Amino acid sequence: MPDRLSRRSFGGLAVALALGGCARSWPKGSNGEEQRLNFYNWDTYTAESTLSGFQAATGVEVAMSHYANNDELFARLRAGNPGFDVIVPSNEFVTRLQISDLLSPLDHARIPNRANIAPEFVNVPFDPGRRWSLPYTWLALGIGYRKSRVDGVPDSWKYVLDSDLYSGRIGLLAEGDDLIRLGAKYLGHSLNAVTPAVMEEVTQMLIRQKRHVKLFHHDEGQDLLAAGEIDLVVEYNGDIAQVMAEDDDLAFVVPREGTLFNSDSLCIPAGCPRPDNAHRFINYLLDAQVGADIASAIRYPTPNAAVLARMPAEYRDNPVIFPKGPAMAKSEYGRFQSIAHIRAVEEAITRVMAA
Repeated sequence: MPDRLSRRSFGGLAVALALGGCARSWPKGSNGEEQRLNFYNWDTYTAESTLSGFQAATGVEVAMSHYANNDELFARLRAGNPGFDVIVPSNEFVTRLQISDLLSPLDHARIPNRANIAPEFVNVPFDPGRRWSLPYTWLALGIGYRKSRVDGVPDSWKYVLDSDLYSGRIGLLAEGDDLIRLGAKYLGHSLNAVTPAVMEEVTQMLIRQKRHVKLFHHDEGQDLLAAGEIDLVVEYNGDIAQVMAEDDDLAFVVPREGTLFNSDSLCIPAGCPRPDNAHRFINYLLDAQVGADIASAIRYPTPNAAVLARMPAEYRDNPVIFPKGPAMAKSEYGRFQSIAHIRAVEEAITRVMAA
């Protein structure tokens, strides 16, 4: 398992290091492109052998840099692609990037390993026909917690969004859209139908709850939980599965109201300087053995049927990696609503943080 680094502290440095090599002189391959590729990805989202394996197979050297959240990815590309070839946005951001003309369409003929994708991930609402994206992982938000510090199973969003029971011991996501949607789900609404009235109701609830929240984290919640800085945290199943492998006092639950599904996807940004290398790299990541190595390391659920067939029962049957039950039946993929909705969310979260 790779070392876990805080996206908050590492992301900007990694971008500078990766793109700082642009002045270097690179040999060209048989496809006429420089023998390099810039991969903009989430932290701790590859196996140790992933990048070196691609270089060994193709001669193409990969520089990987990290972003903390989808908003950071979007902002960087909106300012102009600084040299990224492959990115990994979440589902609704695939839509947002595409309608903003920030993605290049995929050439499926150059990605034969797309045949490995499980049928349920082939045609998805946020990208019908997979013209712009191919799936890398899927993930679900829930509550990670320390069993010895919590009374029973915190199987409702109430414990973290609307209760003083664990005051000062709670970590919430800093991503405003996810917080608003989870609050709507807790209050009995679809997380994809957040009206202004629902948003105001959730905003007021979060303002009341804020005094009981120790921190708002940038996707390093699993590390804060493992370090004992908090006892309950809203975090993704794969992140909590990583630390559970090292600490049997930690656990994870999808609250009974249901949750937010995400699917992180492989895309080629507009202005990609090395499109053939980008397609070769996406095809490589969808290889059965390469994907199995990644899944073993990051412990996120794979949408790749060929990968799943290679994984041991300890992975396939893990209820944290692949949560099941009534709560999952109530869960939904997040969808892009509108730019106006995003602005309203930003205003609402600004009010929460200022309260």
